[in-house]
Amino acid sequence: MTIDAYLNPDFTLPKILLFFLISMVAVLLCDLLIRGGLKLVAAGTPRARDAEYMEFKKHTLIQLFYEMIISATSVMSFACAYVVLNHVYSLVQSGTPALQWEPVMLVWENGKDFVLLFLICLSCVINSILDKLIIPLKKLEREEIASVRMLSMFYVIIILLFLNVIGDESEYSPVMMYYLGLMVGRFVYFDASFADFLANMKNVFLRLPLMVLGLILSGGLCYLGFSLGFFLERNYYIMGIFYTHLFLLVSVFIMYHGYTLTHLTKRETSGQDD
Repeated sequence: MTIDAYLNPDFTLPKILLFFLISMVAVLLCDLLIRGGLKLVAAGTPRARDAEYMEFKKHTLIQLFYEMIISATSVMSFACAYVVLNHVYSLVQSGTPALQWEPVMLVWENGKDFVLLFLICLSCVINSILDKLIIPLKKLEREEIASVRMLSMFYVIIILLFLNVIGDESEYSPVMMYYLGLMVGRFVYFDASFADFLANMKNVFLRLPLMVLGLILSGGLCYLGFSLGFFLERNYYIMGIFYTHLFLLVSVFIMYHGYTLTHLTKRETSGQDD
């Protein structure tokens, strides 16, 4: 049993580049939709005439959307790791040769809950590395990042519920329970007041459109990937969804840094003109 069992050998480099290009275009369309939606919501208000505010708000919303993709990919990595480990464990139990996995499976059998907790912590570390080092979203406040990360858990829970409904062979209930526990802990913690709870609820509610947009984006790309044969149903739907988020993550990386370089170039050119 190797990692090749979860890959599609027909998903060749030309197809990978094609799907990546489609992902880039899809993320760009979402950016344009966010910009257009902001102008529509702000139309007729005094804020609409404040160019500096509108520019700041536009970049903030786009970075919040990028954070949604980053967090969802990190969270999805945990769900995907759970499915793979559980699948390999079932193969080992049934007698399928997988000797290189047996030490790992022994740990999985005796301390499954601790392994899941470790994987959750690891996904949080991955999220922080992406945020701080690889795609540093500097315009976001800590409270904004926290609310989007919490919303990304709900985002993944919705996806896992959908997979259960369509009859995916894997069992996602333990993963969903972990994330539900984390969400409840974020809303209701030891020294939280009712005002804190309401503030958290407000922040999540205001950013629900970003979650819906993210679900439409990833759902559309996943459907396209499975329809074109880039992803295989026998590898579990969760694998195709995870691969889709990896493509989205790379698209966000390129678009974010591409915009940053363009912005710096324009600013330097403007300074020279002055």
